[in-house]
Amino acid sequence: MSSKQENTLLSMWLVALVATIGSLFFSEVKGYVPCELCWYQRILMYPLVLLLGVAYLQKNATIYVTSLVFSIIGASISAYHYGIQKFTFLADSAPACGQVACTSQYINWLGFITIPFLALVGFVLVIVLSIVLMKQAKEVISQ
Repeated sequence: MSSKQENTLLSMWLVALVATIGSLFFSEVKGYVPCELCWYQRILMYPLVLLLGVAYLQKNATIYVTSLVFSIIGASISAYHYGIQKFTFLADSAPACGQVACTSQYINWLGFITIPFLALVGFVLVIVLSIVLMKQAKEVISQ
């Protein structure tokens, strides 16, 4: 594994770690109860910390396949969740989400940064870095 691949993999792990710590901060420190869609996003982000960490230690660049699958699904859920928070026409058709409505916004920094937006950014970063890692892995194979 090249040093570029190692750095990319480490960056992917750091993104997943920061997203996970941020998520836990909001729920455990701030006391924000996650809605159902938040739980789905957590289910897809939390394992990435472990999977990417192990892949980094094992120097396994092929983890990009797994990280792409988890991140694309997670980004889709995050984008939908953000949409129902910010767009009335989507919010009106949003399903009931249990104890906490999925349309509720615990934070709204700068008028557009909500928790699902932060999750979306994390997933998109992992997607981009996964694609970079995939290209780096193919370069190594072709050499």
